[in-house]
Amino acid sequence: MQSTSGAGNGIEGLRTQNLSQILTMVHRQGPLSRSELTRRTGFNRSTVGALVSALAEKRLVRESEPAGAGRVGRPSPIVQANPNIAVIAVNPDIDALTVGVVGLGGRVHTRVRRETQGVPSLDDAVQLSCDIVADLDGVLAGLEPVLGVGIALPGLVNASAGRVLVAPHLGWRDADLTGPFGGALGLPAVAANDAALGALAESTFGAAVGVADAVYLNGSASGIGGGIIAGGAQLGGSRGYAGELGHTLVRAGGSPCHCGRSGCLDAEVRLERLLDAAGLESGGIEALEGVLSAGPGPAVRAEAERQLDLLAVALVNFVNIFDPELIVLGGFLGSLFDFDGQRLTDQVGTGSLAGGVELRRAALGPELLLVGAAELAFRPLLASPS
Repeated sequence: MQSTSGAGNGIEGLRTQNLSQILTMVHRQGPLSRSELTRRTGFNRSTVGALVSALAEKRLVRESEPAGAGRVGRPSPIVQANPNIAVIAVNPDIDALTVGVVGLGGRVHTRVRRETQGVPSLDDAVQLSCDIVADLDGVLAGLEPVLGVGIALPGLVNASAGRVLVAPHLGWRDADLTGPFGGALGLPAVAANDAALGALAESTFGAAVGVADAVYLNGSASGIGGGIIAGGAQLGGSRGYAGELGHTLVRAGGSPCHCGRSGCLDAEVRLERLLDAAGLESGGIEALEGVLSAGPGPAVRAEAERQLDLLAVALVNFVNIFDPELIVLGGFLGSLFDFDGQRLTDQVGTGSLAGGVELRRAALGPELLLVGAAELAFRPLLASPS
């Protein structure tokens, strides 16, 4: 009897693994034909057909006829992850809170950004998230039941425990993070550092797809964080806090940083400095984009060039330490790159020992952190679709 039970568990475990492989593939790589799934997985046609049928029965995938169907021969159906299987993504920051509804395949159904009066407390962020979600009833009604909540937070997050160690700009310290959000929204919640989730999103759906060694750097109102992809895997560190690249020294004796030192990248390259130079008090990255694209005045240009030069100092260090193939710049750092990417590229190329690194702006734009938070929330489903 024990042998039979073990065999049964083994067969069921293998089936779950195979379902996971198919669902993850169409989720991350887009709609694929059954024949393409057969080629990529190495399964035979009947196995792929059975797995796709099982996923379709659970409404996790949809099948459709390929373009040009009706010609001679039997067309291979196209398999697509069901975008109506969705999660809620939340990104608190010091000046606003953004909530999105994201479906399988990385599809963002909606994104709502609400500016806050001052820096929100944890309770404020939870309540504002609930208010925004309540306003999204019309969107949510057209979807399958929402599976969970993913939170992208600018700070040190213990993802396994669902706690924030410190989010210095927000003033949140040693607090349960997933409990309050999950309890208020009535859904299981997961959380991680925002920049680490940005790296996950860009390597899954964006500018770093297929790149084994990359550095992602994100700039938001809260500051600068990063994520490192090494050998195709995200570098987490012994406690999951790797990627605090904003605390790289770029100017000796420079501006004081909240970490206690002076001259950190996070203290010198800041969104509010650019907005101040433009005479703006709010509006975030979208407002900065408008200023830079419209032909900025001398004050904004001087500040942008100063920040690009200091950003180059940090990027040279990252190239020399991690030897990436690619550096992806997100948030307002992407805006700076669009403003004068050649200035940055030239300085990084000159200063790096090996040279040859490519710089790109993040491809997912303002939806990036939401897609990363959603990918975190989708992990249980992708690992065990059965």
